[in-house]
Amino acid sequence: MSWQPRQEIELVAGTPAGGGQDRPARALLQVLESRGLIDVPARLTNIPGRGGGNAWDYLARHPGDPHVVAINSPTIITNRQLGVSDFDDRALTPLATLYTEYIAFLVRADSPLADAAALLARLRDPAAITIAMATARGNTNHMALAQLARHGGADPRGLALHVFDSARYAVADLLEGKAEAAAITAVSAAPELAAARLRALAVSAPQRLGQLYADTPTWQELGVDCVIGTWRGVIGAAGLGAEQIAWWENALGKAVASAAWRDELRRQYWLDTWAGPAATRDLLERERGMLGDLLAGLALRASDDPS
Repeated sequence: MSWQPRQEIELVAGTPAGGGQDRPARALLQVLESRGLIDVPARLTNIPGRGGGNAWDYLARHPGDPHVVAINSPTIITNRQLGVSDFDDRALTPLATLYTEYIAFLVRADSPLADAAALLARLRDPAAITIAMATARGNTNHMALAQLARHGGADPRGLALHVFDSARYAVADLLEGKAEAAAITAVSAAPELAAARLRALAVSAPQRLGQLYADTPTWQELGVDCVIGTWRGVIGAAGLGAEQIAWWENALGKAVASAAWRDELRRQYWLDTWAGPAATRDLLERERGMLGDLLAGLALRASDDPS
């Protein structure tokens, strides 16, 4: 492989330390460095704001530079569809999909909602049950709740939501009794599940998540069409060459095949959905249509979005 990095690599995360894009960025850098997959210095830059939008704007200011890459997630598409940004992600260079993080639907341990069927029954009147979630209306958590409401014949625009910047704040809201249920990333509720303060009713994954969620059914098992999660990947600037893309595909592929990365997947309740550059580009195009349709159903899609 003829191209190699010749200067410091900068990996950009669009959330603060500990956030949804920061966690995979730190884990990925650690594996790349510890396995000797990069032989130049590397640093993490956190540029939070606008669901990752500020980070991708920064990346877009480095056209043709393969030394600056960023963590990718669905908001790179939905920011434009929501009217938050007019930035078109198709100007960038997809490099990989790393994993997908799925949603857990939770209640307090003493909740009268005994199981997922009871939650579905309550969602037939979506305004009558308050649900805590993170981190923004129109994200995959909101879309999953919309699918559940529709399953019972309800209009998801009537959902009563408490929306927080962090899933941990949503957990606190649920524990304090301000919300009756929560829809958050699975790992975010792990401490309270382990302490038996919360119960998990279902997950939006295509398979059971294991460990603390080993006995928690998927919505699909229960006959509900709700398989949706937040994928994370790596994206480069515009104008990267074939040799530069190939180098990143090789390095990232070796990183996600490592035992250290597999351990991280298990700890974080992430499911491996690795894909290289071409398959990631195809994923983005499929997601563009699917996410746009879901946002339209929530009356959140910007009317002038040209996607």
